[in-house]
Amino acid sequence: MFILGINAYHADSAACLLRDGAIVAAGEEERFRRIKHWAGLPTEAIRYCLQEAKISVGEIDHLAINRNPRANPARRFWFLVRHRPDVRLVCRRIGNLFAAHSLPKAVGRALDAKSFRGKVHYIEHHRAHLGSAYFCSGFEEAACVSVDGCGDFASTAWGLGNGDIRAFQPLVS
Repeated sequence: MFILGINAYHADSAACLLRDGAIVAAGEEERFRRIKHWAGLPTEAIRYCLQEAKISVGEIDHLAINRNPRANPARRFWFLVRHRPDVRLVCRRIGNLFAAHSLPKAVGRALDAKSFRGKVHYIEHHRAHLGSAYFCSGFEEAACVSVDGCGDFASTAWGLGNGDIRAFQPLVS
């Protein structure tokens, strides 16, 4: 089974490809484009990962996107109410959310794939961190902690890795 994980339309865009739970390849887009903190669709990083695995985009079983536009809606709303950000910033953020929803089609177009048939998963930012560490660790059970900037309007999450990503319970700080 092949899983392609993507950080797209956010600073430090990157891709990582797993085969049966083991990392085959990973790359940050800025290394290919030579633009620091590049924040678009990581097409070159994806191409690199596919080349290393010697597969096409049509052979990917799952596409994991490290953001969930539906995560923490109340926090998002209250942030807008309290901070009243510039309308242009709000418009850019909304554009990023729409871009994240269209990622499967964008990946297919960018890589000349006729049809991407894999299943798409929008994973809350910190669950993506927790899962990427736990599922490649080799441990059957592990305590997991993610302390990061602000992804999907949370900065901290913790959980017990026990084979099921849904078991991670985020704790916001």
